[in-house]
Amino acid sequence: MLAEFDLIQRYFMPSQEASVSDGVALGCGDDATLLVPQEGQRLAVSVDTSVVDVHFPREAPAFAVGHRALAVALSDLAAMGAKSRWCLMALTFDQRSFADDDATQAWLADYARGFHALSEQHATTLVGGDVTSGALSIGVTVMGEVPVGEALTRGGAQAGDLIAVTGVLGGGAGGLALWKQGERDLRHPLLKRYLLPEPRLSAGIALRGLATAALDISDGLLADLAHLRAASHVGAVIDIDALPLADGLENALGLKAARQSALCGGDDYELLVTLSSDNIAKAQQRLAPLGLTLTVIGRCQEVLGISATDQADISGYAGWQHFSGEAP
Repeated sequence: MLAEFDLIQRYFMPSQEASVSDGVALGCGDDATLLVPQEGQRLAVSVDTSVVDVHFPREAPAFAVGHRALAVALSDLAAMGAKSRWCLMALTFDQRSFADDDATQAWLADYARGFHALSEQHATTLVGGDVTSGALSIGVTVMGEVPVGEALTRGGAQAGDLIAVTGVLGGGAGGLALWKQGERDLRHPLLKRYLLPEPRLSAGIALRGLATAALDISDGLLADLAHLRAASHVGAVIDIDALPLADGLENALGLKAARQSALCGGDDYELLVTLSSDNIAKAQQRLAPLGLTLTVIGRCQEVLGISATDQADISGYAGWQHFSGEAP
């Protein structure tokens, strides 16, 4: 087995030396990295941890594990309307869980391939990190830039604003359900949405100046909407019939379970935003070239709390809670 620094050199050093033109004055290989933010930009920083058998299955392909670990972290930058620039990655894994050294090297190579492919797709330079031994988990810190005064936050929604979501919902939970049933083909659209989510970075940037509040849907629509409502001090009314369900979700789970997946399943990594009614058409036009829809699913109101337009009882639904076991 390679020593720690040999492992880093082989799998996680950038293929080309990062330069000041990338905003990196000093990159991988020292005790810390030195970064150069652009003038007039605010630095957006977020960290996310992915743990085996909590956030992804132990048997998940290594490529998907690498992709997913970075994707879920980048999703937080998307929610802020930030452009991704850099990341740090801390990988903990137990080589004793592999049959032999060849299997270990194969897993690391595939993991690194998934991580680097997504980082290159979003021009995100890996500028440092750590590799250590222990139960499989990945901590990813992402750093991006957003122009001064243009960051999207959770706290700007007002009564009367429309509530909308990018893309479709329920695919993450639907993919997990199919995985538990034995589906392993990553070409399946639901399994792909679960194990290979796409952070909506371009959408977040497109919605600058239009969205009054935003966050990404990671713990489930209702749970994340609760965070937005709390930060903005508003209530909400949701139109259950308007929820845009992921392709194949209703066929796989049935309508009731499909809607529950959309409401509280989590792992969708779409953007949940609020906008004035005057800006919804403009926002939809900006997202159209990205191949993304923006669907209105409700409205903010002064009365705190949440309800459904058809009087459906959604009070018992909640999203993922890490220290309560699992979503209801």
